[in-house]
Amino acid sequence: MIETLKNAFRNKEIRRKIFITLLLLLVFRLGCYIPVPGLDRGQFESAITGNDFLQLMSGVTGNALSQGTLFALGIGPYINASIIVQLLTVGIPALERLSKQGEEGKKRLTLITRIITVILAVVQSVGIIINFANESNAINTTLFGGEVWVAGIYMAVVYTAGSMLVMWLGERITDLGVSNGISMIIFIGIVSTAGMSLLNKFIAMGDGTLKIGDGLLEVGIFIILAAIIFFLVTFVDLAERKIPVQYAKQVRGTKMYGGQSSVIPMKITGSGVMPLIFAYAIVSFPSMLISLFWPNTTAATNLAKWFSGNGEWYGQLIYSVVLCLLIFAFAFFYAQIQFNPEDVSKSIQQNGGFIQGIRPGKPTAQYLKKINNRITLFGAIFLTLVAFIPSVVFSWASYDLVNVFSTTGILIVVSVALELDKQLQSQIMMKNYKGFLK
Repeated sequence: MIETLKNAFRNKEIRRKIFITLLLLLVFRLGCYIPVPGLDRGQFESAITGNDFLQLMSGVTGNALSQGTLFALGIGPYINASIIVQLLTVGIPALERLSKQGEEGKKRLTLITRIITVILAVVQSVGIIINFANESNAINTTLFGGEVWVAGIYMAVVYTAGSMLVMWLGERITDLGVSNGISMIIFIGIVSTAGMSLLNKFIAMGDGTLKIGDGLLEVGIFIILAAIIFFLVTFVDLAERKIPVQYAKQVRGTKMYGGQSSVIPMKITGSGVMPLIFAYAIVSFPSMLISLFWPNTTAATNLAKWFSGNGEWYGQLIYSVVLCLLIFAFAFFYAQIQFNPEDVSKSIQQNGGFIQGIRPGKPTAQYLKKINNRITLFGAIFLTLVAFIPSVVFSWASYDLVNVFSTTGILIVVSVALELDKQLQSQIMMKNYKGFLK
């Protein structure tokens, strides 16, 4: 990765793209510190504490959500809209046809995604305002003539506009910078959250609230454990099963085509972090619903006791079991969306290919489906371990550093870093070929 960055900075055009990316990411980080008038940050942060899904979203936004700043929603509405469109593409034939119409179809799907993003941003903003309206002194209505509904409309507009601005920054990074802009914004949000947590640890050592020796020991153990976990996650993320495919020779006129061999790469973590995000969203939905409409009732107390990652031990056990089952279910569901054995088998057969020892057609589809299910099983087990092990391991260093890298954040950081490395290598290779042709 370091060598790739060195080679990228040697090229003037790629270096310019990198600087544009850094500038746009800096604008995003500045927006994460712009406060919204009329909101009590303490109430904002206390409402998020204890909700795993909101804590995950806060980590993705670089703690902007917990601080209630301009970019509090971050890129979350756009991510959710993209997931919804992707799922609807599988179930709605009209959207499926659009996805196969090339660049024009892609533009129309992008427009649909943006419209859904606006709707989701408005809904999430209203949900936040309703939640804080239930909290005492959460909203300073004196700035709005004492009217709560005026304050709510104002904040909903501000948060929706902030989310749209983040989406625009991500698209500009994709067009003018390097790698995928949305992924880079998520990446920088998670890394900045980790950086701020470590910085607070050093500040505590500086003002005397934490002994220097104890603080350095905690940070050192944390860095060692983080390096080990990142190495293991990267090792599994790069692992893949390669299925060899042989193409028969074909004679067309006076020329012979084919006769080559290829592979079908099937990654263990092909579904990425989507199963984790889906699972956390589902298990957090009941608590979010109750906190919005019935915040101080017996139902809220019982839910916190019997179904919460921070409740009683039996509540934590039920919560963990349900979360594991959801991760497994969504891992297999998302694997079916991403990899269609019938389509792959048909494509291989149409191009004169075959898998050695397997007959073309339906037997090939059944073979690919069996392999995909086995790989998905190991991938689901890996995602389940990632969902629980890091928080336990990091607690050995310090409980203050447990949430520095969330379970999903580790996978996102590794995936985005590897994708950035691939993008830079491909651009460097293109520039080298261009120079050779000149």
